[in-house]
Amino acid sequence: MTRVEKVIVPDGEFDLRVWGERGPGVLLLQEIFGVGEYMEAVAADLVALGYVVAAPDMFWRIEPNWTTVHNEEALPKGMSMVSQFDWGKGVEDAKAALDVLKGLPEVGKVGVLGFCFGGTLAYLLAAQADVDSLVSYYGSGVPGALDQLDAIRTPVQFHFGGSDAYIPREDVARVEEAVDGRANVEIHVQADGGHAFHNRKAPMFYQPEPAERAWRLTEDFLGRTLS
Repeated sequence: MTRVEKVIVPDGEFDLRVWGERGPGVLLLQEIFGVGEYMEAVAADLVALGYVVAAPDMFWRIEPNWTTVHNEEALPKGMSMVSQFDWGKGVEDAKAALDVLKGLPEVGKVGVLGFCFGGTLAYLLAAQADVDSLVSYYGSGVPGALDQLDAIRTPVQFHFGGSDAYIPREDVARVEEAVDGRANVEIHVQADGGHAFHNRKAPMFYQPEPAERAWRLTEDFLGRTLS
């Protein structure tokens, strides 16, 4: 069962889709294909674990509620949406959505979980907002924004693929080096994982085995940090 909350910001408003009845909250940040069937599937997984999940329409400034199928033909359009994205305003929008989720009476602690484009956005958000945990899946912008790491006080779990065509292995190694020895950060690299390996709605990307391994780690981490 989905409901839609409105997020009001100084220059407009956008949709925040919410699933779940009661429990800790998870702000779910989309990949480049919008808040579509993959985000719905992830939300369903989380709701089954007892979370309240909220996914904001992060592309609303470009094209409200835009979503597309997960195939090679749609990739250029998705990349185009990201190229038009205003990261400064986007982090502010995500923060406003987070505040709406936190304000729901049925919600306790709140974490943020992002995939791909959303993996970068979740990381940048956690550096500026008060969240109880952060999970970032293959955020290509993370290696270039490691100066933000010190600002993140919450527990962090990074996921990357070791065979990601979009994020060079040496960039992942830079993240591994930066987080080494930090008590609040863990990083998991699926050696056989390509980009978006968790996306079971995208046959071109999905890899069941690394997806399963990473998701088990995510379930455990969210359970530890949001209970």
